[in-house]
Amino acid sequence: MPDPEVLATGYRLVEGPRADGEGGVYFSDALGGGVYRWSTDGVDTVVPKRRGVGGLALHAHGGVVVSGRDITHVAPDGTNRLLFAAPEGVTGFNDIAATADGSILAGGLRFLPFTGEKPVPGAFWHITAPEVALVALEDVEWPNGVGDDGEGAWCICDYSRGRVTVIRGQDRNVVQTPSGEADGLAFDDEGAMWVAQPQAGSLVRMTLDGRVDRTLELLGFQPASLAFDDDTLYVTTIASETRSGELLRVPAPIPGRRHHHATI
Repeated sequence: MPDPEVLATGYRLVEGPRADGEGGVYFSDALGGGVYRWSTDGVDTVVPKRRGVGGLALHAHGGVVVSGRDITHVAPDGTNRLLFAAPEGVTGFNDIAATADGSILAGGLRFLPFTGEKPVPGAFWHITAPEVALVALEDVEWPNGVGDDGEGAWCICDYSRGRVTVIRGQDRNVVQTPSGEADGLAFDDEGAMWVAQPQAGSLVRMTLDGRVDRTLELLGFQPASLAFDDDTLYVTTIASETRSGELLRVPAPIPGRRHHHATI
């Protein structure tokens, strides 16, 4: 595989990549603040300064749905529309994803992970309308990557436990990643999930029954999340002592699916 192409650099914790199908890729800097869109014309600021955006969803009517202190739809004109306020005890939301029907899955934290606090398990909520939500999964120590495969399965990552819970209706199956960490995820066209393993410097391909059949090494990088755009794979990374947080582009080993758009 050729070396990853660096598209954008100079950030801290780059998260939430979403390809828009028009040559652009949205991403956030969870620690440095802001939501951005990369294209061949450069990098534009979409949402200035907002911190803690660990996940994004593009909205079908324009703009982006962002995490952070709450779940908000930011329209193209900058207008904010609250979709879900943090329940009691939730310190903020990390990763989110739109489902196939346009609703939102959002992982809520109950501790501040970058301050040395002892982990307190959070949960994932399924938001079906503004301020209407049900708990989709409890006892998630560090809510992270999440997605809907479009074929009836939701996959939800618990980063610090290194596990992915696969939900099909009332059925749940828990699978473990090889490195013991489970960050962002995306699905390829064959229905497998690719999960980011930052400390291991790799992306791992797993079937929904937990079989690992491929690893994509990204030497020198700490991948936090990823997004497919057909035969292109976009990867976001965490800053290290030697590199900034970056948006990368690599050829996809297997073509993959774009993330769903929100409609609520």
